[in-house]
Amino acid sequence: MPVSEFKSGSGSESASKRPDMDEYMMSIAVGVRARANCLGSHIGAVLARDGHIVSTGYNGTPHKTPNCDEGGCTRCSNREMYPAGTAYDMCICVHAEQNALLSAARFGIAVEGSVLYTTWQPCFSCTKEMLQAGVLGVRYGEAWEPKADLKDEYHRLQGYFPEGVKQVDLPVGAESHRPVDQS
Repeated sequence: MPVSEFKSGSGSESASKRPDMDEYMMSIAVGVRARANCLGSHIGAVLARDGHIVSTGYNGTPHKTPNCDEGGCTRCSNREMYPAGTAYDMCICVHAEQNALLSAARFGIAVEGSVLYTTWQPCFSCTKEMLQAGVLGVRYGEAWEPKADLKDEYHRLQGYFPEGVKQVDLPVGAESHRPVDQS
């Protein structure tokens, strides 16, 4: 992981390791995902404008509804019935990126001109919502790709972010978006 050197305020020549902005924001997104309750994936997101956090979000059921581990989402509670990539119309979970956008909206915080940091590359829906909200760019940790027949359209859509969509390293030890089996 690259680090920046800076001199302390006392004028000494000692160098400290300081994460760059992408590393810093991604480490916060990893921390935010610790609140995720989805039984399939733990994703965290941070919206930042001018280097300042304006909102965070993690994936899970809507506000004031039972969490996944409480049976809140039929799809998540019955994953053996729904193979990966199917029955999203039955899933009531809100994606981390959506939650970051919606939390900002609920509290009257503008997100236009922000950059979204997320631990997993956004899906089609989240990408469209971020573009509509005026998000300038996306930084993601783990890569996600749609099915082969949709890749061109997906990459075309992501090309509309003025500051691009770029993969950045997750902090050491934070490589997987899958929850750890607690059994």
